[in-house]
Amino acid sequence: MERERERDPKRPGRRDREREAEKPDDGIKTKLVQVNRVTKVVKGGRNMRFSALVVAGDKNGSVGIGMGKAAEVPEAIKKAEQAARRAMVKIALSEITIPHETYGKFRKSLVMLKPASEGRGVIAGGSVRAVVELAGIRNITTKSYGSRNAINTVKATFDGLKGLRSPEKVAALRGKTVEEL
Repeated sequence: MERERERDPKRPGRRDREREAEKPDDGIKTKLVQVNRVTKVVKGGRNMRFSALVVAGDKNGSVGIGMGKAAEVPEAIKKAEQAARRAMVKIALSEITIPHETYGKFRKSLVMLKPASEGRGVIAGGSVRAVVELAGIRNITTKSYGSRNAINTVKATFDGLKGLRSPEKVAALRGKTVEEL
């Protein structure tokens, strides 16, 4: 009396869970910054969903941010992690800090990023700290102006980091050598 079951494509079986757990380690770390409960009022009542903001980075100059929405928190986090991995960009670092002062702006949030000397550490608020630590920056001073909304400050920090240029890149743009600068 063998019974064949039809698999529900929305519910993973044990084999799928085992395969998911055996993912190779690619060296990318993720950090959950914020989870929001979003409510949509419809004719039959309220629809609850969750949105997650995740930062991913290899602590070696690559960082990305992603957002995900789903009916359940773990699913929203998973979607946000995948989006963050896809959005990763390489940023210019000078060993353990950033090469120059920069500002990042997103809507009404403004984040100032300043290089710091060895041993100073990461001086940053919670959401900005997540981005700079996963980027591999170990000495930096930051200040957040305007809106302190976590989503906006993370995006402003990401904007500031994308605007960094290494001395080699600046020299190449000016047609000079690094020593001439």
